[in-house]
Amino acid sequence: METRKVQRLGPSTLAMTLPAEWTHEHDVEKGQEVSLRMGGKGTLTVLPESATTEDTEATLWADNLDADALERAVLAQYVLGRRVINVETDDGPLSSEHINAVYRAEGQLMGLGVIEETPESIAIRCSVDPEDFTLDNLLRRLESTGSTMRGEAAKALAHGNHDLAQRALNRERQANKIFVLLLRLIFTAFQNPNLARAVGLQSGFPLIGYRSVAKNLELIADNAEDIAETVLEAEGEHLGVDSAIVRRIREFTDQVDELTALAVDAVVQRDYACTIEVRERFAELKDREADILSDLPEMDNESLLRIRELLVSLQETAQYAMRIGEVAANLALNQDNEYVTISSGDDETGL
Repeated sequence: METRKVQRLGPSTLAMTLPAEWTHEHDVEKGQEVSLRMGGKGTLTVLPESATTEDTEATLWADNLDADALERAVLAQYVLGRRVINVETDDGPLSSEHINAVYRAEGQLMGLGVIEETPESIAIRCSVDPEDFTLDNLLRRLESTGSTMRGEAAKALAHGNHDLAQRALNRERQANKIFVLLLRLIFTAFQNPNLARAVGLQSGFPLIGYRSVAKNLELIADNAEDIAETVLEAEGEHLGVDSAIVRRIREFTDQVDELTALAVDAVVQRDYACTIEVRERFAELKDREADILSDLPEMDNESLLRIRELLVSLQETAQYAMRIGEVAANLALNQDNEYVTISSGDDETGL
């Protein structure tokens, strides 16, 4: 770590010099303005003008990519915060496979649209403004979407409802759009600290935790998708269990819903008491899967397998919620509250 001596320039003005290597790297010259941002733990961040403007444009060369790789590259550029993504070729027109890959990627991403197309190139623009969203609201939306999918998928499995299962699958696309948008905002806020406040954070510290929470919520939505696909594979067959078992499965589903919502609340509110409740509720559900399986009547193997897949999915979802609760505990205990008082290293301790 490099140190600098603070100097007094006037009655109330303190100053220090900027490292020459840093000024050269970022083209900072005399007379230019830099941005200052005060953060937690006494930090002061100096940002050159280049850091306050987005790295807005990227060009992907389709000649070097197959269709699947191009689709993934478009997704990556979106996540990295590009405003405009160009897809071009030096060797004749774009192939049909490349064009279809671009449009597939466009359909998976929120706020992305083709603005110009020629035989040799496609330009895509992202209209998402980070100030239109907060990470907390998007986490709640992703959790709510996953909960709705899970309820629909569980009901579809219990009643052999093909249409309800398809509805849950359709929602998975929306859940994935929210997840990838979360990634975009997290990456851009990490690259440009000025955007942290725009997405609802006082500092960049929680971003790593939010990335973990978003991934666990995506896995929760994937679990609901798996249940819905099981229903479609069963071609509308009923589970063939009595109403008492169906009621216990529905209660299990409701309890998992409450657990995931509570875990996200703990993240958003930085509430350690809430994380304690998450842990307690998870402990109550630890053996629920095994308890229901042990009480099942005799049935054919296919029906038993479908019920087991549902119960395993619900148990895994509870585990993902517990992981979210652990992240929430870390965030909550990084600030003064009734459980902890945080002191800087140079505070007097009396020791």
